[in-house]
Amino acid sequence: MTHPGDPGYAAAARASVTTSRPAIDPVDRSASTDAPSRRHPWTLHRRLLVIVAALLVAVSAAIGVVTVLVFHSSSVERLDASLRATASRATEVAPPGFPTDPRETVLEFLRVPGQPVGTLGGLVAGDSAFGAYISETGELVESSAATTEALASVSPDGEPHTIAAGSLGDYRALAVETQPQVRTVLALPLGDVNAQTAQLALTAAIVAAAGLVLALAIGSVVVRRALSPLAEVTATAQRVSELPLERGDVALAERVPVDDERTEVGRLGTAFNRMLGHVASALSAREQSEQKVRRFVADASHELRTPLASIRGYAELTRLHGGELPPDVVHAIGRIESESVRMTELVEDLLLLARLDEGRELATLPVDLGRIVVEAVGDAQAAGPGHEWEVRLPDAPVTVTGDEPRLRQVVTNLLANARIHTPEGTSVVASLEHDGDEVVLAVEDDGPGISPDLVGSLFERFARGDSSRSRRAGSTGLGLAIVRAVVEAHSGSVDVMSRPGATRFSVRLPAAD
Repeated sequence: MTHPGDPGYAAAARASVTTSRPAIDPVDRSASTDAPSRRHPWTLHRRLLVIVAALLVAVSAAIGVVTVLVFHSSSVERLDASLRATASRATEVAPPGFPTDPRETVLEFLRVPGQPVGTLGGLVAGDSAFGAYISETGELVESSAATTEALASVSPDGEPHTIAAGSLGDYRALAVETQPQVRTVLALPLGDVNAQTAQLALTAAIVAAAGLVLALAIGSVVVRRALSPLAEVTATAQRVSELPLERGDVALAERVPVDDERTEVGRLGTAFNRMLGHVASALSAREQSEQKVRRFVADASHELRTPLASIRGYAELTRLHGGELPPDVVHAIGRIESESVRMTELVEDLLLLARLDEGRELATLPVDLGRIVVEAVGDAQAAGPGHEWEVRLPDAPVTVTGDEPRLRQVVTNLLANARIHTPEGTSVVASLEHDGDEVVLAVEDDGPGISPDLVGSLFERFARGDSSRSRRAGSTGLGLAIVRAVVEAHSGSVDVMSRPGATRFSVRLPAAD
């Protein structure tokens, strides 16, 4: 059987693998993240551009629609005036009496000088109707039955009407009743008017689109320049948020340049600068107060070491005195010795924290972390024989650069925390592993776990009162605070993940080159 002090103990611990019981369930390390929002938030710059674009589109659309409607209406009115003139010329040559040959009458209408190309004429006499039109070559062509039927449907009310003349397209038609049961119908094509209207609408749309693009380009520059002070405020706030304001003496010299305090952005920058000034004053006052507290704790701890050593020494001297002492005196002296030891440990912890707060340099020597873990587990096994202890180490040595006594204290405190706050029979596993350029030291146990309300403040000083874990032994509440302070002084990090039946403390330290 090997002992913690034997040379072969470390090798035996590295090779030990427990097979009689299952390993502690690993704590789920996957951090639950909310599903990313499908809709990205809009910046103020984008919102202003969208608002400007929407207004420009609305105004351009309104102007374009009104312009096209007015142009189309005026073009149709001019066409109606031409239609009335055409109908007047045609009726002047209408033969008296009931027409005997509707075809010849219609052709006479269309042969009148001045009739434009595309003019459509028709005659409705009783139940018969005939229609013809002037083609693009100037010839008179008889219209189709559908076109003639459309001409016959025009009401002789003296007002122009729009009709669909079959393959000829849309026409404006005017019917005049020249004799009882005789109607003369003249129509002019709407194709040119519709084409000009479509051309105008297309031109207006292109001009509006080009104007919108130009306005957005100019507006983007103007808006960005107008919002540049807000960007300065944001950049300053970002730089301030990255400063380590939670500790140390922080020189909060960040300020927002303010051009004109009379503007809204200028007033915002002035208020932000004033707030930063108040924050800087508060941080300075806090730092001065903390410095006084640290100095007092360090001085008090240093001064208390001598009287505590004297109390412990006199108690031991009295107990070792050759004479017989009553049992109650022996018990009292024993209590004095134990309490003086406990107070000495508390004073040493406070003095260590005070020195770490002052940023005192630690040793930077190669440290065999595996050997420290093996020896610390051996000490913990002697102090807590009711627990099941296990060491898991990689085959290769695990070396970090740092202060060996302080790193030993980290491992000891983590193991003592697991021993003190879990019941007997709990399995505690100390392990080491490489993770890239870092070394991960983990202490796991299958105890009752830590209350979620206490996880956030677990590494604070004098953090105690965990109702979910047994506190049969005394605790100063400084062990985990020392762990975090020492680990951060070695440029590392420490965290904890816990649930009922699985608690894991993880320490990450930079691996030695």
